Amino acid sequence: MEKRLLNVVDVEATCWEGSPPPGQVSEIIEIGLAVVDLKAGERIARHRIMVRPARSSVSRFCTELTGITPAEAESGADFAEACRILAAEHRAGALPWASWGDYDRLQFARQCAATGTPYPFGRRHTNAKVLFTEVHGLRKRPGMAQALGVAGLPLEGRHHRGEDDAWNIAALVLSLNARGAWRTGPPAGP
Repeated sequence: MEKRLLNVVDVEATCWEGSPPPGQVSEIIEIGLAVVDLKAGERIARHRIMVRPARSSVSRFCTELTGITPAEAESGADFAEACRILAAEHRAGALPWASWGDYDRLQFARQCAATGTPYPFGRRHTNAKVLFTEVHGLRKRPGMAQALGVAGLPLEGRHHRGEDDAWNIAALVLSLNARGAWRTGPPAGP
């Protein structure tokens, strides 16, 4: 059977309760990626890339939210290497991709621009949150956990953990696909 693959991406970034400390900026520390075979209607792989922050540190608040410790983040690849892994191992530039909202796409664009790193993704991106809201006739765009409830799906793993959130978003994508409502977004800039 021919596959029709889609990468579903969710990132976690350094964060603080309130404003960042002086001199620090929010940076990606985890990239979660789930691969969906839209034709077969199944999630076929899940991946996690830890990313070492260069201009910030993992706060206690961030660890409580994500479960990611400073030591775990420090053991990750640098951002440029993480982007190379996305391109080489996950065909990020060739496959369409989706995220829950635009935060992930915009965070990559900001961080790539700030570091001079080539943007790893192709231009076919779908904001799954917008599509889900439209298909379900909702007035307000739900968070990922709330959307799982609307779709009658369980939350698998830990919320605010990139790998688990990507896996859960992939389940939402498949629920839209099963309804005949999934569509890959038009080409968009990074």
